[in-house]
Amino acid sequence: MSTASSQPASSTPATFGEYAGFLRRYLRGRIHLVAVLGVLLFGSIALQIINPQIMRTFLDTAIAGGEIGVLRQFAILFIVIAITQQLIGVLVVYLTEILGWAATNDVRLELARHTLSLDMSFHTAHTPGEMIERIDGDVMALSNFFSQFILQVFGNILLVGGVLLILLREDWRISLTLAIFVAVTVAILLFMGNFAVPSWELERQASASLYGFLEERLSGTEDIRSNNAAAYVLDRFYRLTRDLMQKTIRANFRWAMLMNTTWVLFTIGNAITLVVGAYLYKTNVITIGSVFMLIYYANMVSWPLERITQQFQDLQKAGASLVRILGIQRLQGKIPGEADFTPPQDNRLLGGPGRSRPLAVVFEDVSFGYGDALAGVAPSTPPPASSPPAHQDSQSAAPPEAAKEPKEMALCGIRFHLAAGRVLGLLGRTGSGKTTMTRLLFRLYDTDQGTIKMGGDGDVLDIRQLTVQELRRSVGMVTQNIQLFHATVRENLTFFDDSIPDERILAALHDLGLGDWFKSLPKGLDTELESGGGGLSAGEAQLLAFTRIFLRDPGLIILDEATSRLDPATEHLIERAVDRLVQNRTAIVVAHRLGTVQRADDILILEDGQICEYGPRLQLAADPTSRFYHLLETGMEEVLA
Repeated sequence: MSTASSQPASSTPATFGEYAGFLRRYLRGRIHLVAVLGVLLFGSIALQIINPQIMRTFLDTAIAGGEIGVLRQFAILFIVIAITQQLIGVLVVYLTEILGWAATNDVRLELARHTLSLDMSFHTAHTPGEMIERIDGDVMALSNFFSQFILQVFGNILLVGGVLLILLREDWRISLTLAIFVAVTVAILLFMGNFAVPSWELERQASASLYGFLEERLSGTEDIRSNNAAAYVLDRFYRLTRDLMQKTIRANFRWAMLMNTTWVLFTIGNAITLVVGAYLYKTNVITIGSVFMLIYYANMVSWPLERITQQFQDLQKAGASLVRILGIQRLQGKIPGEADFTPPQDNRLLGGPGRSRPLAVVFEDVSFGYGDALAGVAPSTPPPASSPPAHQDSQSAAPPEAAKEPKEMALCGIRFHLAAGRVLGLLGRTGSGKTTMTRLLFRLYDTDQGTIKMGGDGDVLDIRQLTVQELRRSVGMVTQNIQLFHATVRENLTFFDDSIPDERILAALHDLGLGDWFKSLPKGLDTELESGGGGLSAGEAQLLAFTRIFLRDPGLIILDEATSRLDPATEHLIERAVDRLVQNRTAIVVAHRLGTVQRADDILILEDGQICEYGPRLQLAADPTSRFYHLLETGMEEVLA
């Protein structure tokens, strides 16, 4: 289970301003729908107040021996109003569902966009399963809050007020009795308003932990079975489900206390109403029809108060989710600009889209350690000057002394210059810092010290002066593990960019020597691929990745041992594609095998985050004192394992 999954949830309830701001933000474009719902709701309230009046007149007329025709008219009117009220209720439910789904889908979209813009440190600390629960599960809990809360609470308050005014016309004692009952009930509801919020928030966090665990374990089913770890996984699954069950029971128990308190109050209110009604009837103050109306209105007052109670229960669930959603929205990436999706534009150093130029790469005394980078990302509101730097999710707070602990550095004082158009072979043992260097080039993290520059030879620019999108359009990377989507070959190659014509895709496949492979596809570019590349060989997945890079036409490409898992025939095809791909581009090849670095112009060897050796490949290969010469003599596969 991820670190984030085990973090305690914040128990601070959302403020009224946060609720109001959230509503304004996501309902601003749907005011017309809210207005229609308001009109329908107020019409329903008017009909609810009118019908008891009709029933009172019906009863009093019947007892007085009124005509059957008149009674029939009252009965028909009562039925028509009741049916109209039900039809309005159905329409209100339909419109509130539309409103709720539309608003929550906007929240989902914004949360997904925001989390994708956060640093890799955030995604390292939160599993995909946990994020699914946060983006979907937490947002779903807000559906009723968006669609019904304000209208239901405000409308039912108006209904109660209307009933009290009607009864005031009948007798002030009746109205006063119900007013006291309503005041006591509302006071208790307000007092218990946030009673269950902390429990519901813990329940949502436990649910997120369970989903995060399931996502990780289901993705590793083969490893779990092959290592006979099913019993361990089931034990962990049992513990997490038990924790979720206990937190759900605790939250529902608190909610049940609130509901039972309300039901007790309703029972007391009905009993008082019966006593008052009987007393006034015996003293000939009101008629039997008025007694019925009084009881009907008393129950009518109980219904909106019960609905308000239900809305408060939903609000408590929504409040727990809202705290977690606001916590994510307050987070800001430590790399500015990742959330800004800017259109492609020319750059004087990197060139515009489709006009690649080889890029020089310069590392100047670069040092970097993950340390607190893995703890999370910074909140949008900066901490006080006396506080340590904030690098954490809003759900947890590291002790002050944690910020003072030295980080374990992954790279220390890296300094080299890779000329534009040259191919660098990057060698080193596992954990030496090769992957970290590529991450810094993409600016998935920022350096702790030093700068990384990129551009034409003699005209390089600090990558922090570029927009994140422009930088990443200029750098392409192919790894051993290729991420493919359940979509067509065309969509996988273009990353769903419809602006890339088929002619350009076919030209890229031809230039890479993949024409024969393309002809083997049953439906050409419309061939559907399975999620994760199911049904494709490792070589075919690599071919798709190379075509992606070719279509982007970056000035710098990074190949992370792209041919390590291929059979000889496919590897030969890939090697031809690589030769075509590195033409007129700068390339960094992360290598573990001798054959991979034969095309390299320069060699850089890392060891424990520091440069062990750097220089031209041919010169190092001819120098018996060099580390690269020793690797060639002893075999890179054994030495770099």
